[in-house]
Amino acid sequence: MTAWPARLPVVGTLGKFTWRMLATVLGSQSILIFFGALVARGNAIAAGDAEGGRLLTVGSLLAVAAIVAAGLMRTSLGLPLGWLVQIATWASALVVPAMIGVGLVFTGLWVYCLIKGPRIDAMMAARAQEATAADSSGETTASGAPGAPGSAGSADAASAERAG
Repeated sequence: MTAWPARLPVVGTLGKFTWRMLATVLGSQSILIFFGALVARGNAIAAGDAEGGRLLTVGSLLAVAAIVAAGLMRTSLGLPLGWLVQIATWASALVVPAMIGVGLVFTGLWVYCLIKGPRIDAMMAARAQEATAADSSGETTASGAPGAPGSAGSADAASAERAG
């Protein structure tokens, strides 16, 4: 069993796989935030409240902020903006209670990606380092093709043998 990180990152830059996962979470979340804004507008109109347009505007801006945060996830601004989107999603549950479900699912995914993403980034870096070391040492497979069994080089050699 692996240990939990001492604390979740709130600022900083992330590994390539981690920021891709977090950007995917935010992009998907933006769609449901916009749907929540439509529900808020519809509820306000049904109740005879004149605030429907404002609620739609605020919700749409939150959805756009989620998309912007997804796009900025490569930079040091993306992570704090993503956390703000998570907090604002929970705050939107004050207007549309169903947003509690959206907050539960997407904050859960957000935290999971922050825990697992760096581990996967580390594994990918170790694999790339092993491949670089194997290439520089000149290791060959039994067929004489460069690379370890299962690598891209040996797969190309195997497909060439089948074709020839």
